[in-house]
Amino acid sequence: MNDTTKSQILALIHREVVPAIGCTEPVAVAFAAAKAVEILGTQPRKIDVYLSTNILKNAMGVGIPGTGMVGLPIAIALGVLIGKSDYGLEVLRDLTPESIEKAKCIIENKCIHISLKENVDKLYIEVLASSGDEKAKVVVSQEHTKIVYVEKNGKVLEDNCPDCQTNMDETRTDELKLSYDLVYEFATNTPVDEIRFILRAAELNKKASETSIKGKYGHTVGKTICSEFGKKCMGDSPYTHMLVMTSAACDARMDGALIPVMTNSGSGNQGIAATLPVLSFAEDIKCPEEQLIRALMLSNLMVIYIKQSLGRLSALCGCVVAATGASCGITYLMGGDKKQISYAIKNMIGNITGMICDGAKPSCSMKVASGVSTAMLSAMMAMENKVVTSVEGIIDEDVDKSIANLTAIGSKGMESTDKLVLDIMTGKSV
Repeated sequence: MNDTTKSQILALIHREVVPAIGCTEPVAVAFAAAKAVEILGTQPRKIDVYLSTNILKNAMGVGIPGTGMVGLPIAIALGVLIGKSDYGLEVLRDLTPESIEKAKCIIENKCIHISLKENVDKLYIEVLASSGDEKAKVVVSQEHTKIVYVEKNGKVLEDNCPDCQTNMDETRTDELKLSYDLVYEFATNTPVDEIRFILRAAELNKKASETSIKGKYGHTVGKTICSEFGKKCMGDSPYTHMLVMTSAACDARMDGALIPVMTNSGSGNQGIAATLPVLSFAEDIKCPEEQLIRALMLSNLMVIYIKQSLGRLSALCGCVVAATGASCGITYLMGGDKKQISYAIKNMIGNITGMICDGAKPSCSMKVASGVSTAMLSAMMAMENKVVTSVEGIIDEDVDKSIANLTAIGSKGMESTDKLVLDIMTGKSV
């Protein structure tokens, strides 16, 4: 691998693996609201927010960190009051009890209006903040903190995406396109000191898991698995340890715990599921640090690769992608070679492709646990040289084509599923 390619991959990882506090969709809306207020220069009297289907779906039922509340209104109100766009996905880190009470007043005064916007990018957030004759508009699109349009009082201050309202392909045209060969070569051959930083992702996400086990968050999936009843039913093994560590972190995050996690490709759950199963298994087998670093890099970079063609948001649950990365890392820790790791990928695609995303919410930890379980099964089969073959379903002999088949289903084939899911969610009487 030449130095230019290596530098491009490193830059890609540093952009895609970043910390966030709270679910990234409502936090991204809070980020856009914070930026709009900064442009406006004063506290707004009215905030109009227009969102794509996927943003709305992922922000409706998830806990907002430190508030004990769920959904978009509180996230937007806090973004307006205490948000700082310079913080990125940690935009709400200056939260205080006083700011929560003030935010509740904004909601009660009906200053916030949220609407669905059709025919836009899957990740699209538009915020109009106004106070008297003063108006500011901010548009975030394609990535959770990518500001593509800024306007104040009718004057355009920034316009980086004139086509952001045309349902464009979410894949960036200016970044290196990954492949399985590139991912494997980078993770296994790059000097270890150049990729040691990936340990930070595992450390940060493990702290979220440890916090969850000490408390009571969401559906307590992690605590249930490691309870006496859980051990009686499922045992106490490396397999259950990775289920506990991973699902517990998701329990806390989806329930609004005020703790940061390291994301992957714009999702905290993807970051959790790409790191913690690998870390847990590495701790159980007591592998050398270099082996852990390379396994973590393999997992995270595989997730980034798959998301390049799938897009930031889709009808396909992100745990399918993240668990596929984790299965690669686990197979590597088991001593698997390049071919066996490709077998793990095919086994994952042949198993849980099609799991729907019905928004971010506490029960996501159950889906994460299902993904991790499949990751372990796929790795074990791969180590026995057992693989879903090209005569079965959507699997192709070429691993990259198998991945392309997965992402085509998630990004194109399930579009009508996405719409139906949102219709069901918004049509409920609760």
